[in-house]
Amino acid sequence: MYFFLRHLALTGIYFSTVTVPKMLMNMQTQNPPITYPVCPSQVYFYMIFGCVDNLLLMVMTYDRYIAIYHPLHYTSVMRGGLCVLLVSGSWILSCSSALPNTLLLGQASFCADSIIPHFSCSLPKLLELSCSDTSLNELVIFTEESAVVIFPLSGILVSYGHIGLSILRVPSTKRICKALSTCGSHLSAVCLFYGTMMAVSFSSSSGQSHDKDIIASMMYTVVIPMLNPFIYSLRNRDMKLALGILFRNSNLLDK
Repeated sequence: MYFFLRHLALTGIYFSTVTVPKMLMNMQTQNPPITYPVCPSQVYFYMIFGCVDNLLLMVMTYDRYIAIYHPLHYTSVMRGGLCVLLVSGSWILSCSSALPNTLLLGQASFCADSIIPHFSCSLPKLLELSCSDTSLNELVIFTEESAVVIFPLSGILVSYGHIGLSILRVPSTKRICKALSTCGSHLSAVCLFYGTMMAVSFSSSSGQSHDKDIIASMMYTVVIPMLNPFIYSLRNRDMKLALGILFRNSNLLDK
């Protein structure tokens, strides 16, 4: 589990690094232009790390499924070689899926002095500003996003469905508490990740204001990577003890 958590934490750092430093520099200098070569590069790495984050959540769901559904076989199934293979496969698939979109974006033509209504080079926003035909780009985006989102989400739902059935077969308070302790943090991260992703997709497709789209994207690229370490740290006994002491001290100060 901690092997996957390390990679999820690193992916979150990389994901935020793609957009946040440039955004902060623009806010500080009030000079927001970005050169054309940098923009497709930002799109490429943004898509890679977003896809890796998505696939790692599915891989971690499988890890939790084995831990609950086949606990006696966990160490033999989730061996080191399989964990490395799953993480490597996530990176390879992510790099492969981001490459076609970036190459097609390089073939699109743009008018001079285009203004992107976003804090980063968002691929849908860039295609809206293109002066050329973007029907092929939109088809590739729809196909790849459907595969990248639907496949991991289906795996997560199926795994948690099996986990739920295994708990319901022999329902007990101790068994339910054990399952919540094992899957609670991961389930919270999944709900936060896909909930925000759906909000971003909804705001983009429904033609809502740019401000709402930017806020939803900010949650997706900045807030979630920042919250994930705190969510998973709640399983740590030392962290729970430290939080308990903090709350007790704050209550004493209030009194």
